[in-house]
Amino acid sequence: MKKLFVFAAVLFTLFNNTVEAQSKKVIADKIVGQVGDKIILRSEIINTIADAKRQSQGQENVILPNECQVLESQLIRKALLLQAQKDSLNVEDDEIEAELDNRIRQTIQQYGSKDILEEIAGKTVYQLKDDFREAFREQKLADQMQRKIVDNIKITPTEVKLYYSKTPQDSLPFYESEIEVSQIVMIPKANKDVEEYVAKQLYDYKKQAETQGPKKFEQLAKNYSEDPAVKENAGQYTLNRNDKFWDPAFLAGAFRLKEGQISPVIKSKFGLHIIMMISRSGDEAIVRHILRIPPITEDEIKETTDKLDSLRNQIKTGKINFAEAVNKYSDDDNSKFSAGSLVGRDGSTFISLDMLDKDMIKPISDMKPGDISSPQIYQDERGRKVARLIYYKTKKDPHRENLKDDYNRVAQRALEEKKNSTLEKWFKEHIPTYYILIDNEFTKCPELAQWKEAAVSAAEGRKQ
Repeated sequence: MKKLFVFAAVLFTLFNNTVEAQSKKVIADKIVGQVGDKIILRSEIINTIADAKRQSQGQENVILPNECQVLESQLIRKALLLQAQKDSLNVEDDEIEAELDNRIRQTIQQYGSKDILEEIAGKTVYQLKDDFREAFREQKLADQMQRKIVDNIKITPTEVKLYYSKTPQDSLPFYESEIEVSQIVMIPKANKDVEEYVAKQLYDYKKQAETQGPKKFEQLAKNYSEDPAVKENAGQYTLNRNDKFWDPAFLAGAFRLKEGQISPVIKSKFGLHIIMMISRSGDEAIVRHILRIPPITEDEIKETTDKLDSLRNQIKTGKINFAEAVNKYSDDDNSKFSAGSLVGRDGSTFISLDMLDKDMIKPISDMKPGDISSPQIYQDERGRKVARLIYYKTKKDPHRENLKDDYNRVAQRALEEKKNSTLEKWFKEHIPTYYILIDNEFTKCPELAQWKEAAVSAAEGRKQ
């Protein structure tokens, strides 16, 4: 059971399953599981596995769940939901609406447009939201109940050492050489004359589109926009006023527009835009934009590297430390709130050399731990010339996991094991208190042993 607690919390793909089901032959459904008055349908098991397969396409070494595991995860969720209701836990309507809006946006992006989604689903966006509002509420309540059970669990150094001592030495992971690296990134700013020239071009596009209509705006976007996604979406996006993903200036400028209206030139952190409002309903809007990025000259690049060089000297002389400099001067949103540290997939600040971008490998190879590089110019993922300082903090040589070098990793695993043990104990105590039903086709699932025992008890109770 313990491998499935996180899985159960995230295995929630209703929109995709519903949309896909519209174009497929409907198979007779049946109840395959039940906890209290909460039922689990055969179609939920099939759809969840199908969605897991879709999401794993192109990924290597992905272990997909089987039907027994999916049913167990659903039984777990239903039990948590029942207990949440007994404990009078509550989820605010605003939270549910935000989750629904986010899922709708993701699905629209997947299918290309709101119209395509509605055509395939055979329902409007508002009908989809109504269909799944209660299901989202149930998922949120189940998650909240799980957090209530485990959130206050802590781990002590003594417990970490005990956990480590019980792990066979040959089972401990081996780590290749790892380093800690931080950076301060500055994006050169175009001079005002160049920016004004690009803005005039955008105003010319605006005038053409206002004269010739939306099709002209779309064509201009395809021809001139520097948005990397323009080839796929012709500059069209679905926005939500409350979504933090979008640049605030872009979002504010869009929501000032009426349908069919084109904005003045708007400056965001990505460049200069003009935006056309295609349609709007409340906090949701579909817009099309044209992005132009004012070109940067060598003068702006030199000005930026001079600033970084001066900042490097201040750090080396102790006038400011690196973390403070990141917070005050860095333009990199991804690392700004980790004191500039590059972070691995596991959340650790120790990363392997192959996780560095190609432009960082050469300077790092010429540095020693504790060094701060001179200003480096490189191209970011959007093709912009960007400048940075690199701080090579520490290095770990290849080693077998140990408490001295890897305490945080060991502690995290020990904490997760403790949480899983607590959850297992909770379910062992609570499963017998619920009415459980499991369909005969799942009787051979080893994962469902505790649930089957409870189901048998429930059946015997009905006979008496």
